[in-house]
Amino acid sequence: MSNHRARRFRNNLRIERDNAALYGRLADLAADARLAQAYRRIAAGETRNAAFWEARLRELGEHVPSPRIGLRVRALSAFARHFGTGFVMPTVVRLEHADHGATPVDRNGHRDHFSLPGGPGAHGRRDRPQSGNTLRAAVLGANDGLVSNVSLVMGMAGAAAGDRAVLLAGLAGLVAGACSMALGEWLSVNSSREFYQAQITERAERLAVSPEDGQRHIAGLYREKGLDPAAADHLAGHVTETPRAALDMLVREDLGIDPGELGGSAWGAAISSFCLFACGALFPVAPYFFLGGRPALLASVGSTAAGLALIGIGTSLFTGRSMLFSIARQFAITTAAAAVTFAVGHVLGVMVAG
Repeated sequence: MSNHRARRFRNNLRIERDNAALYGRLADLAADARLAQAYRRIAAGETRNAAFWEARLRELGEHVPSPRIGLRVRALSAFARHFGTGFVMPTVVRLEHADHGATPVDRNGHRDHFSLPGGPGAHGRRDRPQSGNTLRAAVLGANDGLVSNVSLVMGMAGAAAGDRAVLLAGLAGLVAGACSMALGEWLSVNSSREFYQAQITERAERLAVSPEDGQRHIAGLYREKGLDPAAADHLAGHVTETPRAALDMLVREDLGIDPGELGGSAWGAAISSFCLFACGALFPVAPYFFLGGRPALLASVGSTAAGLALIGIGTSLFTGRSMLFSIARQFAITTAAAAVTFAVGHVLGVMVAG
């Protein structure tokens, strides 16, 4: 029992140290001074949390491991350095939610950055969170392309099709799948934009017809944030003096979107989905451009394995699971799918040939 508790405490310590290091690096990279200050407060809180678990380990008579910056922290820091802190914040928040159940200690200050420029819900230039889920979408899009196309390539290889047929089938699967993903993403984002636009229009008309109702609603929102009723009513009255500001606040609070963006560009989403799917789908088919026969098949397996490892590493960044676990899971799922299609292709190939 003591060993089990020690393992849990060491894991909690690792999580808190990683969080402290990550928020410290985000503070150094944040373009907004207030946001950087909020990140430093959070980093200080995470450092206190780490000290809490260090003390628990010492109470058990266990060795306290030396601090070590994990690969996840280094990877997210690199993304933040090149694309802004807003790019990684949804991933960081998702990891925090995953970790909170294991580390129920001091979380004061974590709310600070949500209401600041560049935090989730803001719309600054460098730290804008609209791109925040790009990392997750990129990994999942590439994963879809890789798994679907390696299944197709293995199915054709199992049917003992010629190298040219395998290459053509792989390229056809790449283009067809990428086009399907792009169209689906365009329809999804465009439908979402139309829905939000209808919601914004309804709120604008309601504000025009009954500004008092809008003022009461905004005052209620302020009260939910912790303001006393008198201050909430005063602020709501000040905001509703400018209908545009009142509408902007209602849209952000009720719908959780930036009214200037409406969830992003449908064409941008379609193009990125096409490219990401195609990148993943290229791994299993690329060797057939240069090789043939069994060497091409083995090279396809090797390039697919490399792609799966990269996707597993990417997946671990936003799931919080270990990289080895994520890579092993990717291998297991893709191997099962490829084995099924290879077997089916082999059976069908024998039937057609016979």
